[in-house]
Amino acid sequence: MNESKHFLPFTQPSLDEATIAAVVEVLRSGWLTSGAKVQAFETALSALLGQRIVKVMNSGTAALRMALRLANIGEGDQVITTPLSWVATSNVILEAGAKVAFVDVDFASRNIDLALIEPALTPQTRAIMPVDLAGLPVDRNRLYEIARQNHLRVIEDAAQSMGAVWQQQRIGAIGDFVAFSFHANKNLTTGEGGALVLPPDIDPALCEQLRLQGVKRGRDGVMDVAVLGYKSNMTDIAAAIGLGQLQQLDLITARRRLLAHRYFEQIRPEWGLQLPPPDNGQSNWHMFQVLLPLGINRARFIEKMRSQGIGLGVHYPAIHLFSLYRTIGYARGDFPIAEDIAERIVTLPLFPAMTDADVDRVCQAIETCLVTFNSK
Repeated sequence: MNESKHFLPFTQPSLDEATIAAVVEVLRSGWLTSGAKVQAFETALSALLGQRIVKVMNSGTAALRMALRLANIGEGDQVITTPLSWVATSNVILEAGAKVAFVDVDFASRNIDLALIEPALTPQTRAIMPVDLAGLPVDRNRLYEIARQNHLRVIEDAAQSMGAVWQQQRIGAIGDFVAFSFHANKNLTTGEGGALVLPPDIDPALCEQLRLQGVKRGRDGVMDVAVLGYKSNMTDIAAAIGLGQLQQLDLITARRRLLAHRYFEQIRPEWGLQLPPPDNGQSNWHMFQVLLPLGINRARFIEKMRSQGIGLGVHYPAIHLFSLYRTIGYARGDFPIAEDIAERIVTLPLFPAMTDADVDRVCQAIETCLVTFNSK
């Protein structure tokens, strides 16, 4: 078949002409780095999230790193997180000089198993960093009760959950630190970028200083650097994309939910796939992920799907099995549920431009591939 003509990727950004025109306007303005568009984007995000203070960054990773810095987490401290995420989640903890303390995930939700957090606490534990995998929110009620009882900070890795809700409130509208990603494959993209929602006890001026090399400017133009900062600021080019995306966020989320419902309707139980939890109106359906039946070779399955013009993703390998994490003491068997999920999970195509027929085509290809495996 002509794969280039019919290939369906697992994700694809949705950018309208108005957003493209806004980017062109920024390019023509001559002001490309942080400026009026960044300020406007922060204001719009704040309005979306109940007027909380929001500071945008050049990546979701930068937002997580900033949260750790503002929470004064570093050498000798411990942060509890999940081994089933993009590796940036735990890398920023190591970069801060703190210890990564993984706990296993819940099989159904694939999110961190909150029941395992308190047994993992030590006197050095300072924070919990949960991840909303595929856009499904972690139970915020139980999470914050654990944090309150044990005097811990929460740094929400909400990289995948922009547009998701918890008990009728948008993720980011409540809570401690909340970090979003606007990477190209996220529901709301700026190409590359992120944002950090600040709790009320954190000085936003300090966040702004740290975001750009620790620089503090006086009204007289005099500049000083009193703290070591980063190069984490967002450009106006990226912010212009974000402003356009923000206007479409609810439509994007609604369409993703409809596509997810279509998958639930079309995937048949006899195929033996482990589906994600049914839609409860909370997930933003950043990804639709299934677990392959035991005994199916994932690499061959992905290749067979690709031969039919369907692109799949793998999100994610178990972090603790990467070489870097093995050198600090983690090993196979430490977190068996995360390992099982990581070895069988595949991400199916899901993005707003898809049609119902596209979903049906993916499902037909899955059935064909599984029949091929089962006939051998």
